[in-house]
Amino acid sequence: MLKLIENPYLHEEILTFITICIFLISRLFFAEVIKKFARINESLEHRTNLVIKYINILLGLLAIFSIVIIWGVKREQIFLFISSVFAVVGVASFAQWSILSNISAGIILFFSYPFKIGDKIKILDKDYPLEGEIEDIKAFYIILKTINDEKITYPNNLLMQKGILIIKSTFEDKEFTD
Repeated sequence: MLKLIENPYLHEEILTFITICIFLISRLFFAEVIKKFARINESLEHRTNLVIKYINILLGLLAIFSIVIIWGVKREQIFLFISSVFAVVGVASFAQWSILSNISAGIILFFSYPFKIGDKIKILDKDYPLEGEIEDIKAFYIILKTINDEKITYPNNLLMQKGILIIKSTFEDKEFTD
């Protein structure tokens, strides 16, 4: 007679499968929403792909965290591990804060879209005022071309802190590489 073997991990396997399906569906959903938003705002494709990449990383981390909880790792152990990693990274590299703030500012600039590539702007900084045309907007910084043909990189987090005067707003469809 055929005897069914009982799987003691069936519940965890089903929940893991459901989590992975939700992760994959969420990736597709958010990618389509971001692409639609980018088409409406005439955003460049490489900027759109960059935002999609960051959202996918966040969703992947959430999926991994969920699967770890499903398989019975205690929350206290997870939080202890995460806090230990952040403590080591924070002490070892203070630049982490700057990187995260630039990425966050880049995502905010993508969705709020106050200026575009090709716009001539003036950064209202009392110590070092800066004027130029935006050549490209990256994840961490923008590239400005001054009147003297100098190329200046300016961090995104500082753009969020300073006043920006848009002098001339034009948009030419140019190809850019990342």
